[in-house]
Amino acid sequence: MTISSLRDRLKLDPYLLALAGTVAIAALLPARGISAEVLDKVVTVAIAALFFLYGARLAPQAVLAGLAHWRLQSIVFLSTYLLFPLLGLAATWLLRPYLAPELALGLVFVCALPSTVQSSVAFTSIARGNVPAALCSASVSNLLGVVLTPALLTFLMGTHGTGLSVGTLEKLTLQLLLPFFAGQLMRPLVGDWLLRHKPVTSLFDRGSILLVVYAAFSEGMVAGIWGRISLPSLGIVALADFAILAIVLVLTGLVSRIGGFSKEDEIAIVFCGSKKSMASGIPMANILFPSTAVGMIVLPLMLFHQAQLFACAALAQRYARRRADRDGPERVSPPTAATSLA
Repeated sequence: MTISSLRDRLKLDPYLLALAGTVAIAALLPARGISAEVLDKVVTVAIAALFFLYGARLAPQAVLAGLAHWRLQSIVFLSTYLLFPLLGLAATWLLRPYLAPELALGLVFVCALPSTVQSSVAFTSIARGNVPAALCSASVSNLLGVVLTPALLTFLMGTHGTGLSVGTLEKLTLQLLLPFFAGQLMRPLVGDWLLRHKPVTSLFDRGSILLVVYAAFSEGMVAGIWGRISLPSLGIVALADFAILAIVLVLTGLVSRIGGFSKEDEIAIVFCGSKKSMASGIPMANILFPSTAVGMIVLPLMLFHQAQLFACAALAQRYARRRADRDGPERVSPPTAATSLA
């Protein structure tokens, strides 16, 4: 059996394998001294460029066009920025005695992040849901997340006696907000080119995040924090991630049906309201938290990312089969690695 056939049989996401490989390299060959200083500067530039591209690719017209469906957008918004944070607070309150502070904070961080764009739209399409509404919801979530995620974290961390410093907020503005809105301003000039060269921009997205992951885990290795992580701790975090995801999937589905939404709208609500963006989260974590703690803080996010891929892939196929039974046969394509980044 070849490696590729084994990967296909186990349904492992290639990008998750790349992330795991990056963590292994950081464990074996962490950056030290001058190399670490240079890497820190490169990561700063890469994050700014990443959010510039996010801004340049986000079409304001698509966002504005979908806002008319305000009931659907409201439910997705409340799921992303109210339900998730409440569940994150509950999880950390219950699990704090059993987890290192960085891992507990990582659970809160996951729950404060925006939804994804690529995978939300992809899974909605596979399930034969309302794709335009999904595109709007995911785009609005990412647009608001640039501001709301740090604001939510300031509040949620404040409930535990901590918060974001003025210096951190300055870094956030310079590395995230300004590049993002600069990308929005430059969209008329560069937007078409970016659309024509999606493989190039996708490679840059993924490469930048791998670079940030290497820097974060490398810092952790040098600081010696990995001795504080045990397998039981990772198991507890994984179970918490699965529990939070399951609760959100069930509640968004129930609310959609109680609210009288069509099946197409329900699908968009479920998939957009249950996702968290690793593409936005890892760069944000690198800015918002101390560099030596970032590696541990993003571990819950990496585990949640894999959980949402598995769960939503299965759910999308289930929705699609039901629609096919009702409307007649149609070829349903499985999700690909292209859905995995955001």
